[in-house]
Amino acid sequence: MNPNMNSNNGMQKRMLIMTLVVFAFFLAYEFLVLKPQQEAKLKEQATQTQSVATTNQAPVQDVQAPAGTSVTSTNMQAPNLNAIAPKSIVSVIKTNKSIYELDTLGRIAQVTLQESKYINEDGNQIKLFDANQLRPLEVRFSDANLNDEAFKVQVVANQEQVDATQEKQVLVLTQNLSATTVTKTITFYPDGHYDVTVNTSTPQSFFMTTGFRPNVLADMYADHGALLKLNDGTLTTLLDGDMDKTVNLTGVKFASAFDRYYTTVLYNFENSMAVSIMKDTNSDPQMFVHGNTNLTLSGYAGPKEFVLLKSLNPELTDVIEYGWFTFIAKPMFTFLQFIQSYVGNWGWTIVILTIIIKLILYPLSYKGMVSMQKLKELAPKIKELQTKHKDDKQKQSAAMMELYKKHGANPMGGCLPLVLQIPVFFAIYRVLLNAIELKGAEWILWIHDLAEMDPYFVLPILMGASMYLQ
Repeated sequence: MNPNMNSNNGMQKRMLIMTLVVFAFFLAYEFLVLKPQQEAKLKEQATQTQSVATTNQAPVQDVQAPAGTSVTSTNMQAPNLNAIAPKSIVSVIKTNKSIYELDTLGRIAQVTLQESKYINEDGNQIKLFDANQLRPLEVRFSDANLNDEAFKVQVVANQEQVDATQEKQVLVLTQNLSATTVTKTITFYPDGHYDVTVNTSTPQSFFMTTGFRPNVLADMYADHGALLKLNDGTLTTLLDGDMDKTVNLTGVKFASAFDRYYTTVLYNFENSMAVSIMKDTNSDPQMFVHGNTNLTLSGYAGPKEFVLLKSLNPELTDVIEYGWFTFIAKPMFTFLQFIQSYVGNWGWTIVILTIIIKLILYPLSYKGMVSMQKLKELAPKIKELQTKHKDDKQKQSAAMMELYKKHGANPMGGCLPLVLQIPVFFAIYRVLLNAIELKGAEWILWIHDLAEMDPYFVLPILMGASMYLQ
């Protein structure tokens, strides 16, 4: 019997066993670890009220700012827990993408997505926010007495129902306080974004928040938290549960509170913002933009759709978080969209992209396979040298290097080509993980949503079989 054939059969068996073990591990991890964590998180969020501070006034802490920014002092008042209890709705704004509901404190109480693919497990349209969390466009004052009054006096809206599906519409909210009058003017656009200006009739220092991130699903696969882009191009990410002190940044272009697929973001690319990021009772980040008498920003709350974000401002596409390999992932997603524009189906688009990447990486893969084959053929001779020079490691190493040189083999030749491909594979993973465009996208037969896991594990099994055949 050919010894090489035995070696190949042995390698195939080991590969099959390894594939099955990895598959079993991920299956067990999904049901024994991730699922209980998700259920616990959902239960916690259903019963716990989020707060940005446990005292009436947020403390000021000295922190190190990233290069190109500076640290500013913060004297921000936080209302008591009852101050962010649910309030009545004073105005409802309908756009082509979503419905905004504003409450009696002039905050965005809820955003309901309008497109048919954005439905939850109960078949209802997805709503972005939980009732008891910090709400976008909430205004707080540095003056403690004024701040306390602001959470007791209702705003007056100039319109109760606003239709911004055809053209932009302006909503004016007025709040008459003892020391000042607050006027919040919001212009809503058909694509779902808005411009907001806050004016105080007397000089006042205040803060406006992005609100707590959208909380559509407690997703353990992706990051959640705050993402800020600075004037120097730096992206600063602060994840849920990691905040241990207040961070103050200047030169901020946008401040995004995000989960896997959705964001609420405030931005100003002409006049950068100063932002304070505080921790709530769960050490999650909560962002506040500094204002003084007048503050003008733009904002958006909804899905992180690449094309929509790019249409608002190309830099807003950085709201989509790809991790370390963004420099590969971002152009890869652009190419994916290009293919989809011709194919028309995201499933086949992914198949085509996979084939193209395989072809591009084939020279590296082939080189690695050739090198591994050479080492496998030299295995008997290597074993002989190890036995012959077992008492002299130096001679053993020299003899083995001479053997490699003679036959043109490289011990690292099989591994290095694979290592070079790893960034590409991670980039593909991040692209597909964070692409909201895949949500609700059908492919073939039982695959009705490419953003969801294969319910019957057919594709993972086919992948393992293909690895075995290769």
